[in-house]
Amino acid sequence: MINKKSIWFLTLFSLILVLSIYYITMPSELLLTTKENYNQQKETKETEEETKVTMKESDLLTSLRVEANDEMVKEMDELKAILTSKDASSEEKNNAFDRMKELNSVRGKEETLEKKIKDEFKLDSFVKIDGNQIRVVVHIETLDKKTANNIMRSIQSNFEEKMYISVKYQK
Repeated sequence: MINKKSIWFLTLFSLILVLSIYYITMPSELLLTTKENYNQQKETKETEEETKVTMKESDLLTSLRVEANDEMVKEMDELKAILTSKDASSEEKNNAFDRMKELNSVRGKEETLEKKIKDEFKLDSFVKIDGNQIRVVVHIETLDKKTANNIMRSIQSNFEEKMYISVKYQK
């Protein structure tokens, strides 16, 4: 059974996780210290947006990361609600706690794989693990079969069981 210390630890850990994700995804303009700098920068950005609207290739990877983080935060909030619920049984609470640990573990693996691709292949990437399926989106103009195959082998070397890995490239 989960005691009060565990619940407090889990609550505080979840709060820290949510706040750190919010801080990382927060626009840099919110970090400005003076109102004048904020207004000046806002005016220049508005004129830049009017003249030039382009989407960088890395923006896709960023949007995929933000979307994945939003999904994770939403699921963590649901699990946290189960943990703090008085009506939930101890089995439901244990399952929710195990699922939270699993989510954190999967996110750590995804970040490790992204770093490995960056180190080995010098490519920006997004990795999403869903059970035994791994989806990799790589930021590159064209992806040849040899590079894709090497990425798949490199990722598979981190797992003992057979994983279904798909590699897509994004221009």
